[in-house]
Amino acid sequence: MTSQETFVVIGAGQAGGRAVETMRAEGFDGRIVLVGAEAHVPYERPPLSKQLLISDDEEPARTYIHGREFYREKDIDLRLGVQATHIDRDARRVTLSDGGSLDYSKLLLTTGSKVRRLSIPGSGLAGIHYLRDIEESLAIRGDLTADAALVIVGGGYIGLEVAAAARIRGCRVTIIEMEDVVMNRVVAPEVGRFFAAVHRAEGVDIRTGERVAGFEGEGRVTGVLGVGGTRYAADVVVVGVGIAAETSLAEAAGLMVTNGIVVDEFGETSDPDIFAAGDVANQPSPVDGGRLRLESWQNAQNQAIAVARVMCGTRTPHAETPWFWSDQYDLNLQMTGLASGWDRLVYRGDPADRKFTVFYMAGDRVVMANAVNAPRDLRYARMLIETAAPVEDAALADPAVPLKSLLPAG
Repeated sequence: MTSQETFVVIGAGQAGGRAVETMRAEGFDGRIVLVGAEAHVPYERPPLSKQLLISDDEEPARTYIHGREFYREKDIDLRLGVQATHIDRDARRVTLSDGGSLDYSKLLLTTGSKVRRLSIPGSGLAGIHYLRDIEESLAIRGDLTADAALVIVGGGYIGLEVAAAARIRGCRVTIIEMEDVVMNRVVAPEVGRFFAAVHRAEGVDIRTGERVAGFEGEGRVTGVLGVGGTRYAADVVVVGVGIAAETSLAEAAGLMVTNGIVVDEFGETSDPDIFAAGDVANQPSPVDGGRLRLESWQNAQNQAIAVARVMCGTRTPHAETPWFWSDQYDLNLQMTGLASGWDRLVYRGDPADRKFTVFYMAGDRVVMANAVNAPRDLRYARMLIETAAPVEDAALADPAVPLKSLLPAG
């Protein structure tokens, strides 16, 4: 590694921001260029559906990983408001939307993901929002006025977080979810029903098993139509029906892409000079030996840090048990592991107390856990998953039995 080398990072989100920070911390003294399509410096996305929506006093800069002065001090060349349009792998050169180009020694793709958009009648009306960046969050916040009728299409945890923020702001909220239970992709039906009950108690109208046929309005949305003909009045709509990896640049460059950019445990792609990290990376699973693409704050940060270290010469594989969280009203939900192949649930604590943990069991082992207002439990649940320690249901369910005592000795 010499000062003549150039590391280029495409994607100035959380993963890209943490990567360039790590490169300097690891002692890389060559040129670093960070390219991002947005005008903002790298920032964390979780606040976009939480604090930034709830309070008009919350400033976007509160989400920034670092201010601009950090990048100046660390001699990191920020290219914001610019997109990478082409990668020439033979020449090791990236072409930019402003007409410029960058030669690289090593290239890191942290291009993240893009929201899935609806293409149905009325989908182009004003007042229909998608939530992926700061500007979209601020636009939604501006429409969440007291007593406004908000319809949320999609009952995933982002949709539920938006619903909670909107109720705090005094909006009337309806959630339309095509599945039979909310948060169907990330938690067991029993946990989804618990959160649905909480939202209904807060005044949210949740319509499960419903699909959207189109939107009504003249210039601006005024209603949402269900496939069965039900009309839901709407002053504002937020669509949250999932995201997809942003792989167009990698595909055009001929990299291996399957549900994301395929990487090994070091973040290396099918090209030895190109790496990928964050939402866009399809990586080996440390849990079940398969492959997975993680859309989480933890992975965007920690995988990017690990891959940046590999690029700087510290060849340590990235392998972490997945961890996610969601804040809704006074509830903090934390999730760890992967819900695949579980055969039963074990509860520790009573959901009626709004503080409990659910263990997902496969035989005598924990494969996933959800903790509601019980963060200490999640720490040990994660260790039980990682050690594959055999445990008895009765011990897990008994609050008098310390979870730490169920871990293997040593």
